[in-house]
Amino acid sequence: MRYKIGIDVGGTFTDLFLWSPAGAVETFKVLSTPEDPSIGVLDGLAAIAESKGESREALAAQVTTIVHGTTVTTNAVLTRGGAKTGLITTTGVRDALEMRRGIREEQYNNRLRNVVPLVPRRLRRPVRGRLDHAGAELLPLAEDDVRAAASLLKQEGCAAVAVCLMNAFANPAHEKRVTAIVRAVLPGAYLSVSTEVLPTIRFYNRASTTVLNAYVGPVFGAYMQNLASRLKEVGFRGVLLIMQSNGGVALPEVTAQHAASTLLSGPAAGPRAGVAYALEHGRSDAVVVDMGGTSFDASLVQKGEAALNNEGEIDRLRIALPMLAITTIGAGGGSIGWVDEGGLLNMGPQSAGARPGPACYGRSGELATCTDADLQLGYLDPAYFAWPLALDVDEAAAGIYRVINTNMAHGVREVTVKRGLDPRAFPLVVAGGAGALHACMIARELEIPTLLVPPTASVLCAAGMLLSDLQHDFVRSFVTPLASADWRALLCLVDEMTAAGGSQLEVEGIPPERATHQAALDLRYVKQYHEVTVPVPRAAIERADLEAIAALFHARHNQLYGYDLAAEGTPLELINVRVKSVGLAEKPALPRLAAGGADPGAALKGKRRVFLPERSAFGEAPVYDGHRLRAGNVIPGPALIERTDTTIFVSESFSARVDGLGSCVLTACAGSGGNE
Repeated sequence: MRYKIGIDVGGTFTDLFLWSPAGAVETFKVLSTPEDPSIGVLDGLAAIAESKGESREALAAQVTTIVHGTTVTTNAVLTRGGAKTGLITTTGVRDALEMRRGIREEQYNNRLRNVVPLVPRRLRRPVRGRLDHAGAELLPLAEDDVRAAASLLKQEGCAAVAVCLMNAFANPAHEKRVTAIVRAVLPGAYLSVSTEVLPTIRFYNRASTTVLNAYVGPVFGAYMQNLASRLKEVGFRGVLLIMQSNGGVALPEVTAQHAASTLLSGPAAGPRAGVAYALEHGRSDAVVVDMGGTSFDASLVQKGEAALNNEGEIDRLRIALPMLAITTIGAGGGSIGWVDEGGLLNMGPQSAGARPGPACYGRSGELATCTDADLQLGYLDPAYFAWPLALDVDEAAAGIYRVINTNMAHGVREVTVKRGLDPRAFPLVVAGGAGALHACMIARELEIPTLLVPPTASVLCAAGMLLSDLQHDFVRSFVTPLASADWRALLCLVDEMTAAGGSQLEVEGIPPERATHQAALDLRYVKQYHEVTVPVPRAAIERADLEAIAALFHARHNQLYGYDLAAEGTPLELINVRVKSVGLAEKPALPRLAAGGADPGAALKGKRRVFLPERSAFGEAPVYDGHRLRAGNVIPGPALIERTDTTIFVSESFSARVDGLGSCVLTACAGSGGNE
């Protein structure tokens, strides 16, 4: 047997998705090990091996591919546990990390303090030398300054060095020389060079991203070495791929050089799996939500592609690399309920985590969490928990349930309404071990008529990792009025980045016939502050088809902001050129479920007292064994569908039907939309 495994290491659980060539899939969950995530990965392999009655070593020898998503870099930033980092930059701009772009994050909050930079001022070393905006040398690089800076950073014990010089995007010569000198002085340091990480205009974006990459690089590299070593010890000889923030995968050695590209590694695969299940119903658009133990993630998929942002923030630190547009809030099964000074009930972002976990886990947890409330409301079966907590606080539990549902509905609005889209136009694909208990109320608040809970809901990100392609993103600044652009130079730049993408994919085993390359332009109206990324056919650039490109931009601008200036004839300005290179990977087919007619009676387990939110009262609801349901079964709400790894609550406002892939499709009953 030859297996493929997707592994998603989360804050509470490590999820595993196992696929065999026979078409069978299995899901597994083990507790994460924050002190060393690789231990949780090995524990997961042991759990799979045990289920098959063989040793971990025997199983590992049969695995051809592991695709791994990790929160290592994310946690390094959030906990400020990254490497000691130095920055070498141009004289006069060493304080850019504190000055940022001169824009207040919260305009009317006079008490808000600036985020503390990852590199303290004494480790930000200025060097003389200057290029103009076009890359022409105004002042030669002072190499003695560079040597002195590198020596100081060595004395300070810096494990990583970021190099970011003014206007280097237009001419990398000075940065290349700085890099050579630093390598000679600090041969063991992790080097992050802006012209390799992000060769674009906007100095703060470039500096912050380059520093972030340096800060997490040694931590990520050490984890990759540790993980590879542990996997080798247990007999794994297959291919290890790492999930990136852009929704694609890459080899460990590639991601090690661009460690910041993994800052959203964990949740990035969820949209890919979500749309795979939505396609069963002819839907290539979806909102995908994932409620895990610690957080709630919401993302958007349109025409089969997850929405991307070209810049964003992690813990208030700017990063300008392509990443999926995922909104994450502290709303998970382990989120702790608390009352503020005004007497209002709040949920999270504090979480009980894997240890001690919710109080009902019986692992010394004492604070009430979302999972405890779900148990109290009858949605969870106490038989699944070793030490169920006996509470008679129904109203408090109901309050926790409503507050966290409202918080999650807001997360869905972030990825739809803020993009000029109506959430009611998308099916809601629900993932995470806790998501399906809350999905109906989230959909009811947003008036979403259709929900879909995949059979792999509790490990959707792990499943999505095996459904993802290899992907690399390239960007270069090319600032010019679009009407007078040098189209030949523009096409040469597109071809240069396309060739780089093709070469990288070939190194990763992807032949040219399985590679695709999509060009995009960052455009804006002249004098505008922000630009819009518009995918553009290569043929339009070849033809210098200004009219076609402008039409694409106007349409996208109108969708995002509700207006365009096409009628006024406002000229356009080109800022950046992008190329996305994708290597089409072999993907496992999702198994189909046997048909069983509309009657779900064979799966009925009994009845249980549950909280009915539409009535704000308790009542009895039938409970079904989710593993015994068959395609075509119909279950009207209220009802509970129990699986070993997740429970689905079908509220009175919805009816559930099982589709051919084993997903539960929940449809709003007529007249049931609107808020409670």
